[in-house]
Amino acid sequence: MQSEQSEGAANHLSVPEKTVVEACGDPPLPKLGVIEQVWDTDPISPEDTGDIASRAVRELSFENIPDGGEIALGVGSRGIANLSTIVAGVVTEVSDAGYEPFVFPAMGSHGGATDEGQRGMLNELGVTEEIIGCEIRSSMDVVEVGRTPNRDVPVVADANAVDADAIIPINRVKPHTDFDGTVESGLSKMLVIGMGKQRGAQIAHKWAVDWSFQRMIPEITELLLDSLPIVGGVAIVEDQYDDTTLIEGVPPSGFLDREAELLETAYNIMPTFPFDELDIVVFDRQGKEISGQGIDTNVIGRRVFSINEPAPEKPDIKRIYTRGLTEKTHGNAMGVGSADIIHEDIVAELNAQTTLINALTASTIRGVRLPPVVETDRAGLVAALSTIGVVESDTVRPVRAADSMHLHQLYASPALVAEARERDDLRVVEEPQPIEFENGQFAKPSLVD
Repeated sequence: MQSEQSEGAANHLSVPEKTVVEACGDPPLPKLGVIEQVWDTDPISPEDTGDIASRAVRELSFENIPDGGEIALGVGSRGIANLSTIVAGVVTEVSDAGYEPFVFPAMGSHGGATDEGQRGMLNELGVTEEIIGCEIRSSMDVVEVGRTPNRDVPVVADANAVDADAIIPINRVKPHTDFDGTVESGLSKMLVIGMGKQRGAQIAHKWAVDWSFQRMIPEITELLLDSLPIVGGVAIVEDQYDDTTLIEGVPPSGFLDREAELLETAYNIMPTFPFDELDIVVFDRQGKEISGQGIDTNVIGRRVFSINEPAPEKPDIKRIYTRGLTEKTHGNAMGVGSADIIHEDIVAELNAQTTLINALTASTIRGVRLPPVVETDRAGLVAALSTIGVVESDTVRPVRAADSMHLHQLYASPALVAEARERDDLRVVEEPQPIEFENGQFAKPSLVD
């Protein structure tokens, strides 16, 4: 339930629909149909993910680990498909091999940068002691394990992990929202930033302003591999539907080379818009489990808040209107500044403290600047249409998506539907119809498979 304070903020900042329509001259709104992307995927059956995760552990060497030694398993805060099953499979294999596994949150400052907050995030992802079959040790305490050779940057790691006999990060490999590099989101970044907790994440993001993540992460990863008993990692790759398509054990020697190959695979199959030029994109929601920046910058072609990193070359989107926050983001509106217009529901749901802590830790405070706030969806669409230049209603190119992760089906204008008919990678599901509103809000639901 939103607080009276957040209600007051939303009411104070929100511009009424009537005011927007009067200012914009009530332009005609395009019809919207439904199109879907045709993807060829080969997912792993959810029933098999645990066994495959166990096999991935067998690809790692425990040669120098004492019998009965403690194995620290790093788990992050992202909404990875089948995460609890994968973690449970790793736990089972480690236990059957005669070791004592425990899970530690490797999620930087997420969860409000508190012990209980991070344990709570794991709980929401289904990673509980009862489900995975081992202890969870959640602490924000870190230990300095070294300093980088040229810049003398302190490198810190979770104290519980440092005390263990071996460390295995478990993470999805995917394109990062803030930078391009040979390795981006994955095992190496989990070691550098996730395992560094709030202090390590803050150090890394501060130094990235002048150093850049693409050079920092490989250098610090090599230092951590030399300083800590990291026996390897369990890498996960997901397909366009966010289903598990690969689980692999990666030895320490492959953290940079093999991870770079897996990143290329992830880039090739990540969900994106099927059009390079769009006038308007409407997102029904954004959130931290959708993307670290709320809305994936690789999908929208915008990095308005990144640290000295160029934006992707495509797509070119003139206006973005975002309607709400996901429940699982708990008011964290990180990345809300990537939109041009937002619905008042975002302000009502926004947790300013959590959002600012995330932005300060990541040194990306521009990403939490609030765009103009509107009262209704009709007001948001009218405002967007009225600020993209002279475009006829029959040629305008808007889409509406559930979020930047779920892009299989899209609401699309007649011009885009016509284009979809001519393409083998797209299918028309519903013909364009006039947009229906209920009290100014979209009447049709979000499109999520």
